[in-house]
Amino acid sequence: MTQPTSPKDIIARRVAQEVKTGMLVNLGIGLPSLVANHLPLDAGVFFQAENGVIGLGARPPEGMEDENLTDAGGGFVSAVPGAASIDSAMSFGIIRGGHLDMTVLGGLQVDALGRLANWMVPGKLIPGMGGAMDLVTGARRVIVAMQHSAKGKSKIVSQCDLPLTSTRPVDLVVTELAVFVPTQEGLVLSELAPRVSIEEVEAKTEASFSVAPNVGEMDMSEWAI
Repeated sequence: MTQPTSPKDIIARRVAQEVKTGMLVNLGIGLPSLVANHLPLDAGVFFQAENGVIGLGARPPEGMEDENLTDAGGGFVSAVPGAASIDSAMSFGIIRGGHLDMTVLGGLQVDALGRLANWMVPGKLIPGMGGAMDLVTGARRVIVAMQHSAKGKSKIVSQCDLPLTSTRPVDLVVTELAVFVPTQEGLVLSELAPRVSIEEVEAKTEASFSVAPNVGEMDMSEWAI
């Protein structure tokens, strides 16, 4: 087994462990879309995109891209056997109706209460919130996949100073350093990346957190049912 070396691949492979056969899962644009690369084609998982696709696969090989087959961010994707295209009304009906088993989203900030900010930086020109608010509110389970810091500043903060995506706390936060479980009492450090210490995570995290008694090492193995 080849161990992932880049922060994004470490995060994507760990998040892939949360995906189970039979799930309907939404992958956000950017880093979350890499999760599909760590599941086999016969995994029995259907990935959904807000723009109206169920059955997304990994990015196709260079030269095999189809301009009519993209994710919500416009990135090229493949389609697995049994994939379907649907209209936006059906797509958001699935999201808002609570039919998604899981969504994996990127983050700009997650606070000590597990609340996510991932759609706007004040003063920056953006096209809109997109489906982020609906996904965090409607999916049965919400996982944030993001790098631990940006420009040397922790993205896990005491309180978000960017606009919140939803007041609903997320269910899991995965960075290249650690895995956190938001609870009513605050964030709990449940796993450490290989060769990362609790002291390093403390030094690089603005928000306070507790440490699970049985804190373990992040699973970097290949995906298995």
